[in-house]
Amino acid sequence: TSTVLPGATARLKELMERVSGKKCGEDFGLCYSPEFIALGSVLKGLSNPDMVLIGESDPKAGELLSKIYRKVCENSPPIVRTNFWNAELGKILLNSYITMKISFANMMAEMCERIPGGDVDVVSQILGLDTRVGRKYLTGGLGFGGPCFPRDNRAVAYFADTIGVDAKLPRTTHEVNLYQNKRIIELVKRRFGDLKSKKIAVLGLTYKPDTDVVEESASLEIAKGLLEEGAVVSVYDPAGMENARKVLGEGVRYADSVRECLKDAELCILATPWEEFRSLQPEDFLENMKRPGLLDCWRIFNRPDFGYVRYIAENEFRVYPFWREK
Repeated sequence: TSTVLPGATARLKELMERVSGKKCGEDFGLCYSPEFIALGSVLKGLSNPDMVLIGESDPKAGELLSKIYRKVCENSPPIVRTNFWNAELGKILLNSYITMKISFANMMAEMCERIPGGDVDVVSQILGLDTRVGRKYLTGGLGFGGPCFPRDNRAVAYFADTIGVDAKLPRTTHEVNLYQNKRIIELVKRRFGDLKSKKIAVLGLTYKPDTDVVEESASLEIAKGLLEEGAVVSVYDPAGMENARKVLGEGVRYADSVRECLKDAELCILATPWEEFRSLQPEDFLENMKRPGLLDCWRIFNRPDFGYVRYIAENEFRVYPFWREK
């Protein structure tokens, strides 16, 4: 069920035949059927998938597995049955395609920053309404992370090399993704100049909400980048603190709450859109920060009561500078 490079299941079949002395397709069946799930919504992904993909050794094996899915899935998804190679390639290319869409959205967002009245959410809506494109994964923000997308994108490029295909797209997507973290640091430096001793709060450390996974998390890389610039960084995440500590070490201040994280900070970067953060009010920033300012990377505070003013980036990030004296 795991995402693998094309050819992995064929090698497994050969190994099983050699060890067992039996013939695949006659004495036993083998299927490659990858999961299309996301951390934080695993049960929903398993019970209501967009599709079921089966790479089968023979029709009998594929039909037996199809019957199981028809009983388990609640939404009667389409079932694609094919050979091992097509199924393996389809799965890993799907992940790679999604990363290209995310990177394209981040490019759109940066372009919107630089034009009068540009708004990436409006532009994303325009593109997303076209059925050839769709709205999913087209929200400009931080780069992609986690245990799958970055790995699979590099794996596609590696596999392409082994079969003589020049994989410019996944390589460029990887480079664009790494650039996103550096760009956030540059946005902050544009506001403050030298970041040495500047107190900055980072809300959210996991690569996405509703998980404790920090592997290749954009927010974690941003925190590391701020530290390298000499900033004094405090961090808070509802679930990822323990895992983040293994990466960041003791160079940052680990807060037990949002308010503790904001204490005396000169800028807050909201890096992971946890539901807990959506309930924050302007007073939470005014009462706890030294010079309250918010860099809202996912634009979750698009509300009049925040007194929305753009000053770091024109449009991609909504920044609320609460500069009135306490």
